[in-house]
Amino acid sequence: MNEDFLLIVLKDLLPRRRELRLILMSATLNAELLSAYYGGAPTIHIPGFTHPVRAHFLEDVLDITGYKLTSFNQIDDYGQDKLWKTQKQLTPRKRKNQITTLVEDALNKTSFETYSSRVRDSLSNWMPDCIGFNLIEAALCHICRKERPGAVLVFMTGWEDITSLKDQLKSHPLLGDPNRILLLTCHGSMATSEQKLIFERPPPNIRKIVLATNMAEASITINDVVFVVDCGKAKETTYDALNNTPCLLPSWISQASARQRRGRAGRVQPGECYHLYPKCVYEAFAEYQLPELLRTPLNSLCLQIKSLQVESIAEFLSAALQPPESLAVFNAIGFLKMIGALDEKENLTNLGKFLSILPVDPKLGKMLIMGAIFRCFDPVLTIVSGLSVRDPFLLPQDKKELAGTAKSRFSAKDYSDHMALVRAYEGWKDAEREGSAYEYCWRNFLSAQTMQAIHSLRKQFSFILKDAGLTDGDMSSNNKLSHSQSLVRAIICAGLYPGIASVVHRETTMSFKTMDDGQVLLYANSVNARYQTIPYPWLVFSEKVKVNAVFIRDSTGVSDSMLILFGGTLHRGVQGGHLKMLDGYIDLFMDPSLADCYLNLKEELDKVIQKKLEDPNIDLYKEGKYLMLAVQEIVSGDQCEGRFVFGRESKRPKESSDDSRFTKDGSNPKSLLQTLLMRAGHSPPKYKTKHLKTNEFRALVEFKGMQFVGKPRRNKQLAERDAAIEALAWLTHTSTDTNQNEEDGDDT
Repeated sequence: MNEDFLLIVLKDLLPRRRELRLILMSATLNAELLSAYYGGAPTIHIPGFTHPVRAHFLEDVLDITGYKLTSFNQIDDYGQDKLWKTQKQLTPRKRKNQITTLVEDALNKTSFETYSSRVRDSLSNWMPDCIGFNLIEAALCHICRKERPGAVLVFMTGWEDITSLKDQLKSHPLLGDPNRILLLTCHGSMATSEQKLIFERPPPNIRKIVLATNMAEASITINDVVFVVDCGKAKETTYDALNNTPCLLPSWISQASARQRRGRAGRVQPGECYHLYPKCVYEAFAEYQLPELLRTPLNSLCLQIKSLQVESIAEFLSAALQPPESLAVFNAIGFLKMIGALDEKENLTNLGKFLSILPVDPKLGKMLIMGAIFRCFDPVLTIVSGLSVRDPFLLPQDKKELAGTAKSRFSAKDYSDHMALVRAYEGWKDAEREGSAYEYCWRNFLSAQTMQAIHSLRKQFSFILKDAGLTDGDMSSNNKLSHSQSLVRAIICAGLYPGIASVVHRETTMSFKTMDDGQVLLYANSVNARYQTIPYPWLVFSEKVKVNAVFIRDSTGVSDSMLILFGGTLHRGVQGGHLKMLDGYIDLFMDPSLADCYLNLKEELDKVIQKKLEDPNIDLYKEGKYLMLAVQEIVSGDQCEGRFVFGRESKRPKESSDDSRFTKDGSNPKSLLQTLLMRAGHSPPKYKTKHLKTNEFRALVEFKGMQFVGKPRRNKQLAERDAAIEALAWLTHTSTDTNQNEEDGDDT
């Protein structure tokens, strides 16, 4: 994406700077497209030397190996814990993307008449959506039994595919025999020390097989590779501009990538490549991969463009080699306005100017700046550095549970991946002082290289903010409030907003919802995925990604007060005491005087932050001493007592028995009651049901020593719902009569 940005800038610059010489080099770029973009610039082709590589496509592979494809032997087995993934392959796709349609058309047009009827039968059963674990196994068996010595490089799509295939191969009599086969994996999330093993030559008479992702396509050379097995797919980040969600899904590679993969077999000697898809499908692939500019959110890029004093972002990007779609640009500008980096006229604000000098995603930059302003700089510095590199918490496939437990130890039951990262880093620093950093990382499943990278990034960010005048040389004054965990949480909220999910407690489970995606899931390695209940009403998250469902990674629980004071713009609702955020997705109902208090505080807080950004020398803890203390007090004092109701309609019910007020949006009153009570730190409600002589049921719900009785209903389920509605009406102060029996005659 940065290259595309630079190409636009250089295209504008070259006519004015005649002495400038620009040389672009790449093994896979579309030279004609670039030459035309620069007004017919000359191209020079320097042939890179590779040994000849024989390419076998699927029809040849089936012919050579004698393997027969059926509708049953292509289902990839992901094991018991991923049963849904195995079953998903059996359900046909509802929506087909462009490349899938091209693949189907290519297959329909090709007759394969030069091949035997056995091969033609197999090809008619080929399932393009499956990776083909059994087919890969058959190809590997053929290479190991019949072909000359040499290592095999197998291209897979991701970690799950690699580990599931590895488990399958290990149970094979030949491929799982460690005396004949050395089976290794290569993936970006592995520790560097593990990755290095793939370059070592195996002992004599042992064949090395490396299962790798597309990271082995261009950036590394494994010298003894003679055979490549290519499944034809890779996980690629795409951007769904309509839902504003990045997606990470397996998709067909480009012809350029297929050539790169094939070339891996001919680096030091002649080689062979087994493409596990027909030649006609290869010919239907796009010639080159889609540029990153067209498949990622553009927030950072748009901020960089504005820092060049460019009038219109959209106009600037329309001059790109392949311009992004206008909705993606619109979303990015909208996001920058929402976080306060751009004003309504698309000009850089004071915050935007600071953000544009920080080499990080704008939301992380905002978190850093807020951490500096609120004097809890150190933990925020660690969080931002940690989120700017890859996850330091390693998750070895065979020790998942142990690694998860190690990460949970750092969490200290505070429902935050970000705070776990801070504790892990502080422990690493202590261990480094004592000379036991390596052992500390090994014991806690942490990547030593990543911890080192976080350490050096922290230094960089510190220098930049010191130069900008937002922090001073005295680290103790920058960290006066670093001990206040609730304030650090509020700063995390300020940076990650609008990345927010509501925590919905059901009777026995818990789910999470976001505005754009509805229900979302937590990544398995999040500390919050290990809890049965979370006492916070909201989770803020660093990023979301669509795989099979939408997953959120690295989340932190935040209270209502943190969200109100440190989230985005706050609006009044129609009634007194009703506050709204994110166009009404977040509804908060409270006492009107409390709502006024929050609104005034938020307004004053925004003013003093603006003052500080205009003049970094101002000391906010002198200028707005009582305001800052009040804000601190409120965020640390909010115990999430569950008195605000979220996402509900704000109209007060008429004086009638209209119970639809708790059910009209499809919500379950029992779940809602449980959510409110759990958020307040109480035990879940208990229900008792009585069968009446009228053959109806009456239910009673009990919590906090109080009982609420519902009306008689025709079955148990409806009776319990009715009792829950009565309790909710009391809890949310909308009941028209008090229909509750007090134990021991206490005044509730």
